[in-house]
Amino acid sequence: MPSTTLSPAVPNNYTPPQSPSPSPSQYLSRQSSHTATSTVDASKISFLPSSEPGSHPYDSPTLKIDDPATLEALKNAADLLGQGKCVAFPTETVYGLGADATSTVGVNSIYAAKQRPLDNPLIVHVGSLRQLRGILAPSDSTTNTNGHTMNTDGGEIPEVYDALISKFWPGPLTILLPLPTNSPLSAAVTAGQPKFAARLPSHPIAQALCHLSSLPLAAPSANASGNPSPTSASHVFTDLRNRIPLIIDGGPCSVGLESTVVDGLRDPPVVLRPGGISVEAIRELGGVWARTVTSRASLDDAADSSIIPEAPGMKYKHYSPRAGVILYEFGTRPPCGKDLVRSTILSGKNFNGKVGILRTRTWKAGIGELTLDCLRSESSDVKSEFYGNEGVGGLTVVEMGLGKGGEEIGRGLFAALRELDDAGVDVIHVEGIEEVHEGLAIMNRLRKAASVVVRTVW
Repeated sequence: MPSTTLSPAVPNNYTPPQSPSPSPSQYLSRQSSHTATSTVDASKISFLPSSEPGSHPYDSPTLKIDDPATLEALKNAADLLGQGKCVAFPTETVYGLGADATSTVGVNSIYAAKQRPLDNPLIVHVGSLRQLRGILAPSDSTTNTNGHTMNTDGGEIPEVYDALISKFWPGPLTILLPLPTNSPLSAAVTAGQPKFAARLPSHPIAQALCHLSSLPLAAPSANASGNPSPTSASHVFTDLRNRIPLIIDGGPCSVGLESTVVDGLRDPPVVLRPGGISVEAIRELGGVWARTVTSRASLDDAADSSIIPEAPGMKYKHYSPRAGVILYEFGTRPPCGKDLVRSTILSGKNFNGKVGILRTRTWKAGIGELTLDCLRSESSDVKSEFYGNEGVGGLTVVEMGLGKGGEEIGRGLFAALRELDDAGVDVIHVEGIEEVHEGLAIMNRLRKAASVVVRTVW
């Protein structure tokens, strides 16, 4: 099959069909009728690196698509983005809900579909460093139906980020940048902050959409706000069906946790949200990055209403399944019999509900049934005193293992929380891990999801 090659100049000349920008209410009425899913083969998409000597491979890469069906599907998605609509698509971290970052109508459609708080800023995804420099240059005052016209001469990316970009881009790393005067970005992207967050994703579908639409794409996770982030197209459909026009199905995400968000405009640099790149890996770069610290606000268990979020994931309760989550921090004992039923939900059901257990590194396989057997074998007097006359005969356990490696645990975490929800569990007991390397991001997500955190060391 012949290949289709698109040079960097071609996406800039590719103009999606234009229509008058709809009002948010018009947009929502049209979006609420149907959500289509389009399957795309990411292996048919590739990028030829920038040819200029000494330049970053993704300074101005050439997009190559080897399959006409894939090209058509992505152009259809780019058309929707150019019309101020939002589209769900895979990144290496989680599925994103993208819209034209220069269009307030488009960005507002994201907030509406997700029911996301308006003070929670969005990350801007780009397909090249050239596209990012276009955002950093002050725009002129001319606008079109997609929002602002960007200055094609480009601005300068702060030098402090050179080492991070060289090492981690494309990839699961987001950097904070100064918002230029008369920014081409919609003000709704930054939620009033003087900085904006940008990322060059490594997933070819995400990159291709930025190239084909010639747009920077604001794209938070493609879930209903507060739910576990989606790592498959089916997760997106469960949360957002009839709220968005299109989901691009590119298979499961390889990382499974959102990107690390870093502010290098401070000294020392600050990780505002731990994610797919560990703090240790950033510190290994040396120089100013050796002094990188982690924001305490991003690690707090509960939301603080006084926080002004500089990055997603800093203020609100996130990543929560419908079931209550009980998190056991590293070093605490595993749940005993009474722990399995210590829940107002189960008490209200006379202990005839379901308990979920997520194991990681030390809890033994079968711990749920073993603990339940011990509980049932207690004397009738103890059971009557603690559990009432009904006992725990109707209690069942659904147990899952997330694996032992940090990457494996991170990749499967959100999917496991959703699977236990689908199984109808009432409470989920989760084994935590050490907060080093991938563990910092994993525990950050679990604390944001948890109703109870168990810290007693035995």
